[in-house]
Order: sequence, then structure tokens, then C-alpha cells
Amino acid sequence: MIVWNEFVNDARVLKEAQTLATSNYDVKVFALHTPGKTLQNEVIQEKLSVRRIARSPLWRWRKPTYNAHAREPVQKNVPEQVHVSILRLIARTWTHLGLLVNIISFRPDVIHAHDVNTLPTAWLAKLLTGAKLVYDAHEISTSREGYVQFKKTVALVEKYLIPRAAAVITTTDTRAKYLARLYKVSRPLTLQNRPRFVESVKSRILHEQLGLAEEWPIVLYQGGIQSGRGLEKLVRCAKQFEPCYVVLIGGGRLTQKLFDIRESLELQSVVHFIPTVALSELPNYTAAADIAVQPIENTCFNHFSTDSNKLFEYIIAGVPSVATNFPEIRKIINEHQAGVLIPDNDDAALVEAVNKLLGDRNLRTSLSKNAKLAAKALSWESQENLLTGLYQNILSDRQDKVA
Repeated sequence: MIVWNEFVNDARVLKEAQTLATSNYDVKVFALHTPGKTLQNEVIQEKLSVRRIARSPLWRWRKPTYNAHAREPVQKNVPEQVHVSILRLIARTWTHLGLLVNIISFRPDVIHAHDVNTLPTAWLAKLLTGAKLVYDAHEISTSREGYVQFKKTVALVEKYLIPRAAAVITTTDTRAKYLARLYKVSRPLTLQNRPRFVESVKSRILHEQLGLAEEWPIVLYQGGIQSGRGLEKLVRCAKQFEPCYVVLIGGGRLTQKLFDIRESLELQSVVHFIPTVALSELPNYTAAADIAVQPIENTCFNHFSTDSNKLFEYIIAGVPSVATNFPEIRKIINEHQAGVLIPDNDDAALVEAVNKLLGDRNLRTSLSKNAKLAAKALSWESQENLLTGLYQNILSDRQDKVA
């Protein structure tokens, strides 16, 4: 498996790798190495290990695109922009070559590329080893927040390489249909971004960690603090919520802007932030909430077609959700009666939905019970057989099982 990250908090890839390892496949994840932060070689469990590849030394000297404190774009003159672009290209090429060499030396039977930024390297490794190629499209990168400048490049890469893969996986039925139509291939396998099942136990960790004085309900958002997630709206609307605490767990470029909105509205005692929490600890934090929100905005097809891994986390924790009325989200909420749907980018609707749940404990309890009843059906364990079935199919002509 190949990922373009440090493989520290990548829940989807970890679950897939564990499922395959438990099914007796020898799995090695090739990821990025940051000296002093990550181990270069790591054993996760029997038959599952990680090999992290050091980036080019040039990555250390790149000047940031964003100011570390203000999170504002750093202005560069044209020569400086060209210089930084060249350094990035060299650094990325160096790292991809390192990944390629290490993958070839592993001699895999299957090369599983996670997202489009690993796909070209995976394809080259496939050509040089004769391995089967699996492409796992976590996102729709041709229409994705922050990927506008790469849209044409991504489309060219996927158009050429997707038909050359032995199998393609994505995260929702809407995305599977889209990829099949766009690239004229068989419909990809849908593997939703579901968490593993954890028995939900109500927690007070948020009250305790944040020192919350009042016994008010907690409205939770967890995930990336990024644009297009409706988070500016959430913090603004907190001013109009009935008495409650609003807690955001996660990190990202939008953090400082949300701090500024909180300050300007004098909501320091109401809106609270917690940095990214380890995957193993996250269910305890989720279970401390009374209401969870996912007010994602229709800024791109990637958002419109999501079912949101956070929505599954909320449901498994038994927390009623307020979420945007997009097709895949609507399907889950309506089928399991586990929350309230709101229109996209509608402040008044968000306020009304949250206040409705804050003011009706019986409704919260009913939705929470429904969520808990749906938890096992919406867990990773209920679909992981689809992944092992796919591997059995593409490896039916091979005896060895190495991925």
C-alpha cells in the first residue's frame, strides 16, 4: 500500500491494512518519513508493517505557503515563487523515486495506491514488478476543495491509469457512479469510510478537559478545520444557540480564522477548540457530546458526494447529528432516523435544528437510541469482507499473497 502522508492518523488505510493482514496477507504500507517525528520502520501487528521513506532534504528549506501564526497566504514575488516551485518539484520527485525503489524491492503481488498523488508511482511499480494495481480514490480530486489548479492534471492521470488498474475502490455510491461514467470503466467497489465498532459509553472527558463549569449540552464537530466544512457558520451561529458548549476537535488552516470569529463575537466561554486527537482515543471524546454537527458546504462535487466519515463516528457513538442534506448523508440519516437534515449554507436552518435538539431531550434520546441500533450495521466490520473478496478475485491466478 502507498500513502502520501506519514501514516500516523490515516484511519481508512489502517483499517484496510489490518483487514488484509488479519486475512493472512503480508501487508507493507509505504509512507513518508519525518526524522524525529516518525519511525522509519514500524510493525503494527503480525503481517502488517510500515516503511517510511525520507523526503528530499530540500523539503526543509521550502518557505511556507501560509503564515504559521496568522494562517494567511504568504506573498511572494515571481522569482521567489518560481524558486519555491522548483524546490517542491525536486523534493516530490526525490520522494516518489524513493517510494518506487522500496516498493520494487518488496516484490509485491498487489500495489494498492491510496489517492491520486500515489497513482503514477504505483503504476510505474506495477510495470516493473508485474503486480496487480488497485486504485483507492478516497476523494474526487477533479472537483475538490483546494485542488482547482490540479483539476486538469488529475483528470489526465486518472483517465490514463484507472482503466489500467485491476480494481478501483471509492467511498460512496455517488462517487462510484461518477468515476464509472467519467472514465468509462466498470463501477468501482464502494467501501465507505466507516469506523470500527466500539460500544458507546457516555463520557465526561470534554467537560473535564476543558474545565466546563455549566452542565450544558455539548455540540461537537470533529474533523479537519478546513474551508468548505461550514465551520465559520457554526462558530457564528453559536451566538444564537440555546445554552450549550460548542467544541471543535481537529486541526487545519482555518483554525486561526475561527479563533478570530470567536473573539469578535465574545464567545470564548462557549466555543472551545481541541487539537487533533489520536484515533484510538477519539471515540471517548465523541461519546461526550450531546449533539454532533456536519454542516459541510456544496463548494465542490467532492463535498456534495460525501457521506462523511465523521457522520459514521457520530452514529456509532450514539450521538444525534445535524448534517447537510446531501444525497449520501440523507440516505444514512433517513434510513436510520439518527439525526436532522439541514439545507446547504443556511445559517438559520442550522440554528433552528440545533436549538430544536437542545430544547427537546426526548428527541435527542430517541435519535441517540436509533443511532446505537444502527451502529453495528454502519461499522467497518460489516463491510470489510468486500475488500477481502476483491483481493481474492484479483489474485485468483496467484498463490502468494503479498500486498
